[in-house]
Amino acid sequence: MAAKIIGFDENNRRISTQQLLQKIYAALEAGETEFEILSSGHHDIGGPLWTEDGAPLKFRVKNPGQRVGSFGLDGTEIVVEGSAPADAGWLNAGAELTILGDGGDTTAHCAASGKIYVAGRVGTRSGSLMKHDPAYEPPEFWVLKRTGSFSFEFMGGGVAVVCGYGCENEESVLGDRACVGMVGGTIYVRGPVKGLSNDVWQLNLDDADRAFLEQGLPLFLQKIGRPELLDELGDFSRWRKIVAKSYEERKVHSRISIREFREQKWVEGGIFGDVVQDDCLHVAGLVNTGEDRLKIPRWQDKRFGAPCQVACPSNIPTQDRINLLRRGKYEEALQLVLKYSPFPASVCGEVCPNPCMDACSRRYVDKAVSMAALGRLSRDVPAPEPQPDTGRKVAVIGGGPGGLSAAWQARLSGHAVTVFEADHEVGGKLRQVIPTERLPEDSLQSEIRRIKSLGVDIRTNTPVDRELFEKIRADYDAVVIASGAHNPVVIPFPGHERLIKGLDFLKQVNAGQKPKIGKRVVVIGAGNAGMDVCLGAYAMGAEKVIAIDIQRPAAFKKEIDHVKALGGEIRWPVFTEKVTEEGLWTKDGELIEADDIIISIGERPDLSFVPREWLTDRGMMEVDACGQVVKAPGVFAIGDTVQPGLLTHAIGHGQEAIHYINEIFAGRQPEPIQKPEMINQSCLSKELFKPRNRGRFCVTDGTEETLRCISCGTCRDCSMCLEACPEGAIRRLEKEDGTFEYVSDDEVCIGCSICAGICPCGVWAMEQVV
Repeated sequence: MAAKIIGFDENNRRISTQQLLQKIYAALEAGETEFEILSSGHHDIGGPLWTEDGAPLKFRVKNPGQRVGSFGLDGTEIVVEGSAPADAGWLNAGAELTILGDGGDTTAHCAASGKIYVAGRVGTRSGSLMKHDPAYEPPEFWVLKRTGSFSFEFMGGGVAVVCGYGCENEESVLGDRACVGMVGGTIYVRGPVKGLSNDVWQLNLDDADRAFLEQGLPLFLQKIGRPELLDELGDFSRWRKIVAKSYEERKVHSRISIREFREQKWVEGGIFGDVVQDDCLHVAGLVNTGEDRLKIPRWQDKRFGAPCQVACPSNIPTQDRINLLRRGKYEEALQLVLKYSPFPASVCGEVCPNPCMDACSRRYVDKAVSMAALGRLSRDVPAPEPQPDTGRKVAVIGGGPGGLSAAWQARLSGHAVTVFEADHEVGGKLRQVIPTERLPEDSLQSEIRRIKSLGVDIRTNTPVDRELFEKIRADYDAVVIASGAHNPVVIPFPGHERLIKGLDFLKQVNAGQKPKIGKRVVVIGAGNAGMDVCLGAYAMGAEKVIAIDIQRPAAFKKEIDHVKALGGEIRWPVFTEKVTEEGLWTKDGELIEADDIIISIGERPDLSFVPREWLTDRGMMEVDACGQVVKAPGVFAIGDTVQPGLLTHAIGHGQEAIHYINEIFAGRQPEPIQKPEMINQSCLSKELFKPRNRGRFCVTDGTEETLRCISCGTCRDCSMCLEACPEGAIRRLEKEDGTFEYVSDDEVCIGCSICAGICPCGVWAMEQVV
């Protein structure tokens, strides 16, 4: 049984259109699919509406207002009992609209799909701007009697049928000036027609036209309740069809061309003669190729860097990795990252805060591409084959992530490498202080074994003093100082001698020494290292840990969330006044009770083995823009010996230091490495990417990200530009080395910018012609 919707309230007063539509929406939500609507000029009845399960909707409407059936969708049937005012079926997108009376002005205006049946007349400009999307069935517009003036104005597609019933004695069943600007579609008309636009032809029917009418007329007459008219309207000798002229057919030759005007009428030396020198021979048309274009496309693959690559301190081009995976070059993709870092799993995959993900363009679609999952894919990949031996020797002081990165790059370059490490094993803070729940030991050990497999000479238990350093300088062609920062900073407020140094504490935890810790612990410092200390305290048996800081915590959100999940508390701003056996006193006079207080506000490097004049006033190595020690050519300093940073900063510094050393070995003056300019987000067509994995999700297999990476600034070889170019000006060229490029033929390209607009990666750009 149909739901009845009335356009009046309990006092018989007309309600607003919004209130009536809300009644329809509520009934639709309740599961109703058939409606009887008593309207009072309410507009927009019948669309756009749909059901979740795709069930069809049926409306029977009395006394509607404007735009009945507007935006009507496929699966919607609307019957109007009587006549309808203006804009009935406006922008119809698939609905079936039957008007059992007359239609007002602009009936079927802009219709794009669906069917509209009218049992009487329709008003002026009806059928105007009808169109046809080839992906859908063309719209059909059937009228029993006649149309008003300017009907089918600027029609671009679809089919219209005007039966002219009862209008045999009228001057024209299409009104005055019908079909002005018509460029497409077909109109079948029965009866007298006059005053047609010069933009169309009126032709006799062919077999296909008669077949269409023979099939459609019975259905139309049945819909409007007039089946008895079939015999009369079925005499096709009285029917004609109207189609638009082609562009060539509608050309007017009554006026001379601009070229003719310039060559025949232009007065040499006329009013513009003093400012315009013109040979009067070359005339650029509206659509041009070659030098006459206003803009020229340029394929600029890798002209700009992806946000992830630019933000990565280790300079890893993740977009290249994913493009290789996308092309099925799995091993090559996993090897690529090893050219930039020997720790893709340990650092990128586990402990790095991933600034690349913070910069990822995919965030504007759904979630950032999971760099951690990609990094873990390369954990057990074998080391690349080093370059042939160069005969050069490089010494690296410090076996932490920065030092091992430098050793890795130097060995891959073919140099003999020796690493001097004071501890009993290499790995630095990765091994010494990162909790195993954040960095699985097997992941780190696997990557350290890979470094050793290259033949790097690692000398553990070998602290470097001044004497050994001078010998190293003499015996090696280049030196990289990567000894890190291992001297904890302690503020000398009263009671500071009671403090436990955070770095020492973490080293004891990771060495399995299980340092004793009280039940209540306060950690001074809420950076990432401070969060590691909090985790270590809980692992050693603490029941309540409070981390304090004088400013907003510098730790990354995921590190803070980890501590809070264990019951930890983060407080700021808190300024320490003194430390006593009771706990920590703040400058506000508050006592935070604690059995132990651990300070973790940073470390400073121990550079006592180098001359004092090599250091800055802050006790750090003084280096130039290439990381070379200002007062010691051939000696490079990286990581925390230069400035505090992330583990991935140290890895990037090690990579860059060997690049500069290679330049020196080649007899060239090293120049500072410039990161690529980051591509502007406006260059990317992110709307072409469908959101995936919305809500909470966790990517564990990095190969899944091939569908999500936008490949910012790097061609993903999708060929969309080639397929979309309207002139076929773009070609894909395969090179002998297996690479490719896309080129645009200047003699064919019209500079329309479609390639730049459709390129998802921002690789095509339009250059303004000056």
